[in-house]
Amino acid sequence: MSRSLNKVTLIGNLGADPEVRSTTGGNRVATFSLATSRSWNSPSGEKQEKTEWHRCVVWNSKVSTLADIVERYLKKGDKVFVEGRIEYRQWQDKENQTRYMTEINVREMIMLSGRGGAGADGTDGEAPSRSRASNDRSRGAVAGSSASSGGGGASGEFEDFKGSLEEEDDDLPF
Repeated sequence: MSRSLNKVTLIGNLGADPEVRSTTGGNRVATFSLATSRSWNSPSGEKQEKTEWHRCVVWNSKVSTLADIVERYLKKGDKVFVEGRIEYRQWQDKENQTRYMTEINVREMIMLSGRGGAGADGTDGEAPSRSRASNDRSRGAVAGSSASSGGGGASGEFEDFKGSLEEEDDDLPF
């Protein structure tokens, strides 16, 4: 039996504030558009740039409140890392036209902009506002199926380890 993999990894900026809604079953879902850009020089030396837009969908689950985290902490312009799977949907609209949509079903997310919002380059130099539930608290703000959303606010969690982010670790081999 052969195995397959459907995995998408993106780093980009939100094009608008996320939209959060509840399903009829009471489940919460957040959607947002994520822009990724690439640039290159044409053969004539002219700088070229192309931006791709990705529709990201984030669900709450039994082990994660990721949609709630998106609603609370993300806003237009924020830089985020998302990881998930690509899904294609099609449906018939009111005029009986077949419509297609490509979505990224987000399983994990790292907030890269920090607490104070995005700067000109998408960073603001501040430490992140949330962390993974594991002991690695220096990577950035992480949320996902393995993240702990806890009952307290992020600011309490952030204040607990803020000093450790600024300390140097002399045991590093590099």
